[in-house]
Amino acid sequence: MNCQKIKVIMIFMVLLQTSLVYSQETYQDILGRTYEPADQELYETIVSLDKKLFDAYNSCDMETQAALYSEDIEFFHDKGGLSTSKEKLLLALKNNICYKTTRTLIKGSIEVYPIKDYGAIEIGYHTFNDKKTPEIKSKASRFILVWKKTDDNWTVTRVISLH
Repeated sequence: MNCQKIKVIMIFMVLLQTSLVYSQETYQDILGRTYEPADQELYETIVSLDKKLFDAYNSCDMETQAALYSEDIEFFHDKGGLSTSKEKLLLALKNNICYKTTRTLIKGSIEVYPIKDYGAIEIGYHTFNDKKTPEIKSKASRFILVWKKTDDNWTVTRVISLH
């Protein structure tokens, strides 16, 4: 196992241990503090990309999702384990999520941290609700997306999904 994968796993384990599930309405309620981005332009770019990705997720726009996920995606899911196949990830989304689940971002929860010569890390909270039982609200859960910038293109290379 190479050093980079060990670092990602270590970060994931620390975040998993410190992650809590919340049911509050806003991010400030969850953390009791506000977030100020170090780079406002980068923050706005990543927030826009998050919206694009999850609008595609909610509407089953598989073409947009495919364009936003890197070929070397690593998707860490606390309940489902690790997935490293973009093809299998997209197939699972299509078969298990499309028209069944809606993702809602917790207002104000996104934090963005620049990664020199790579891209950015996005951290936030969201909920997922079953479209068949919209009256049953899910608890907020933490997510981490690692975005890589190449030329003028951004793709998600790592996802850490904690419920």
